[in-house]
Amino acid sequence: MSKPDRSCVIRLARAQARIPGPAGEHSVSVLQRGTLDVKLSLPTPPNQQTPHAQDEVYVVIRGRGILLHDGERDPFESGDLLFVAAGTEHRFEDFSEDLAVWVVFYGPRGGEVPA
Repeated sequence: MSKPDRSCVIRLARAQARIPGPAGEHSVSVLQRGTLDVKLSLPTPPNQQTPHAQDEVYVVIRGRGILLHDGERDPFESGDLLFVAAGTEHRFEDFSEDLAVWVVFYGPRGGEVPA
């Protein structure tokens, strides 16, 4: 049997049932451990974001759209992995209504130092 602080399974349906949050939030934190912070996000337009203090990975569960980042516009779809370094301006554009992403923040403020 696993201990909740050492391993777990995070169920999409259970996390999704917590959205919207009490103040209308479109994301919910599902796991925090050390610098790791994992959320489920169901973005809604307009998707306005501020640069984050930590590096960030998005795992696209379902849907599609365009990631605007560092002046680039890259299309994405279900199953894709998106990376955004700490401090990088970014947002989703032209995304489908069913977009759902796991958002993984990790590492120190300011981001990891590239090798």
